[in-house]
Amino acid sequence: MSNPSETTQNGSNGVPAIASAAVFTASSQVPKGTDLIRGYDFDNGVDYNALLNSYATTGFQAASFNRAVEIINHMRAWRLSDEPINDSDQGDDLDMEYRKTVKCKVFLGYTSNLVSCGVREVIKYLVKNKMVNVVVATAGGVEEDFIKCLAPTYMGAFENKGSELRSKGLNRIGNLIVPNDNYCKFEEWVMPILDQLLLEQTRDGTVWTPSKIIQRLGKEIDHPDSIYYWAYKNDIPIYCPAITDGSLGDMIYFHSFRNPGLVIDLVQDIRGVNGQAVYAKKTGIIILGGGLVKHHICNANLMRNGADFAVFINTAQEFDGSDAGARPDEAVSWGKIKTTAESVKVYAEASLVFPLIVAQTFASGS
Repeated sequence: MSNPSETTQNGSNGVPAIASAAVFTASSQVPKGTDLIRGYDFDNGVDYNALLNSYATTGFQAASFNRAVEIINHMRAWRLSDEPINDSDQGDDLDMEYRKTVKCKVFLGYTSNLVSCGVREVIKYLVKNKMVNVVVATAGGVEEDFIKCLAPTYMGAFENKGSELRSKGLNRIGNLIVPNDNYCKFEEWVMPILDQLLLEQTRDGTVWTPSKIIQRLGKEIDHPDSIYYWAYKNDIPIYCPAITDGSLGDMIYFHSFRNPGLVIDLVQDIRGVNGQAVYAKKTGIIILGGGLVKHHICNANLMRNGADFAVFINTAQEFDGSDAGARPDEAVSWGKIKTTAESVKVYAEASLVFPLIVAQTFASGS
């Protein structure tokens, strides 16, 4: 026997009205011009440029990839002449021809693993061709570049057993293998340079900062494969606030026993990196990975009330409250990215996507 309430609540076809209403809820009109989801059609052949362009309508992180490409191209294209002259402008800033020459200052940050792997060559391309203006790296991101000029890094496997590698003097970085002899060669190369830095400090009163040391090392390595050789040649500052946190720190530690007295001044560098942001007309930030490099660049841009363009690429999640996991909008709340900025976070491993992003931006010729 049927429930009387069922009879009154059912539609003419016997379907419960509540179920019908829930499943067939009416849609509001989608705004005109909204992109339709459509991926790449391989029936058109293999066209890598078209494939990457199709990411714009593929969705998920493919769409974030496309947004990163758009933002980087916007920061590359910006000129001061795009902005109206305001009451605070004076001197050259009033000259329209001069304004056409003023570009967005691009900050690039990356973690050490990206120099250990083949992304190093991508970073070198950007620095060699003066496509970035300021770099922030970890100590490993500095020393690994020099070590690769002295001896190679090899492909390994994530599954290589640590105890077996240790017995053979082989170090594993993910699925990369670095023979421990590489670090011995680094010691042989860098120790005489540290001796010279101390001599110049004592004899000439030279004040050494991490950025000045990296510039000097770039000069001394004199190798076209080196990121920091090209940074030295092109006068691009490299900031490394945690310069002692790696093999370079180990060498500085050993040197303090063999030939004590070298002093490294951090204060000049914090003024330097902050000044790069404060006096820029426009800033864009590209950060691969998280942690120290991400915060150091964002904090420098706090000094100008935020960056104008921001692209984050990493795999970290925000639920643990880490700086690495934070999305750009969290940096907006701190004043590290402007409320009006163009920004995106690409949730992806940088060795997979950053070379492709560079192919669609800096290397595209557009």
